[in-house]
Amino acid sequence: MVEHVPLELPDTPRLAGNITHFARALRRAGLPIGPGRVVDAIRAVKTVGFTEKRDFYWTMHACFVNRPEHSQVFAQLFRLYWRDPRYLEHMMAAMLPAIRGVQEERPAQAAEKRAAEALLDGAEAPQNDDIAETEDEETLIEVDASLTMSTSERLKTLDFELMSVLEVAQAKRMLARLTLPIKPLPSRRTAASFGRGRVDAARSLRAAMRRGGEMGNLSLKKPKPRWPNLVVLCDISGSMSQYSRIILHFLHAVANERGAGWAQVHAFTFGTQLTNITRHLHTRDVDAALKAAGAQAQDWEGGTRIGQSLETFNRDWSRRVLGQGAIVLLITDGLDRDDPAALARQMQRVRLSAQRVIWLNPLLRWDGFAPKAAGIRAMLPHVDSFRAGHCIASLESLAEAISRPDDVGEKARLMRLIENG
Repeated sequence: MVEHVPLELPDTPRLAGNITHFARALRRAGLPIGPGRVVDAIRAVKTVGFTEKRDFYWTMHACFVNRPEHSQVFAQLFRLYWRDPRYLEHMMAAMLPAIRGVQEERPAQAAEKRAAEALLDGAEAPQNDDIAETEDEETLIEVDASLTMSTSERLKTLDFELMSVLEVAQAKRMLARLTLPIKPLPSRRTAASFGRGRVDAARSLRAAMRRGGEMGNLSLKKPKPRWPNLVVLCDISGSMSQYSRIILHFLHAVANERGAGWAQVHAFTFGTQLTNITRHLHTRDVDAALKAAGAQAQDWEGGTRIGQSLETFNRDWSRRVLGQGAIVLLITDGLDRDDPAALARQMQRVRLSAQRVIWLNPLLRWDGFAPKAAGIRAMLPHVDSFRAGHCIASLESLAEAISRPDDVGEKARLMRLIENG
């Protein structure tokens, strides 16, 4: 039998309760935290102590975080719960538009909304007894009605990075219904036609020879459709993690959509190294597919080596997947510290091997975006279209523009800025 050793709590029992409540908030935000981790956290805090905030932060981080993508949510929740009471008011204002007492308006940053939603689960806006109840209710109803006029339309234009846990789940369901159709490519190959088409002289003569030279019905032929490959190169570095995860949900739906026209869908992730996740995208269950892809790609939320990753792709994979007029979908913010000249050479090789290269960049969500980074300036001349990729609406527009060879997105405007700057 296993001997049960009683847990010795710290001198301040309230601290153990606060750690437990903090762990519950992390679990609501999506971190896989069970009772065992809570016990470990209490014991660790007792052992290490918390004379400095930094020591306390990393002690809790070591106990509750075991995946890179959870670090950002943990950091926001830690700040909300332990460090900045005024910051909690900001988040309550973001979650509850009718709340009073916070006059400063500030847009939510990355992971803040998910953290606030987890911490403020079940919170309600405070009531002011000095104001007439009927007048207060009318005001709140009017505000809520204006904010909920069209939830789906608002969600389409909401930045992936600023979505709450519930909004991310809704966005994934909407993306699963999106399609990415493609038109067939011109081909000299033909197939037999039993309706309209051109006369197939060779087949007609062969049929006549089988009948002793007597010509019967003429055989017809029609052009045989040829479908291109879709090759996706997705940046999974720290600045792109949230965007990449949601866009990969969309690509999973594309890879498993029958009749969309693509011959094959090939997917690669890159951060500090290139990883082929094509076989995982063909798993029918999207959660299982992305879990397996995340386990294979060891550089999630790491650094960015775009030039080195493209060199690996051009050396090992381009001849296999870029034939027959493939379309390349590049998903990255272009922030790279490698040699810009080497990056430009690798991008040029990708462009010469593909039919079209379409670049989705979340940084285009900013109205004042300019190609100031050296990596962006090196890559931009070698893409056919430069488009935003930060919300559902941007992916919907991609579906409309991917078959249009004249679509350049924002490339022309940004190239003028490079030439004039």
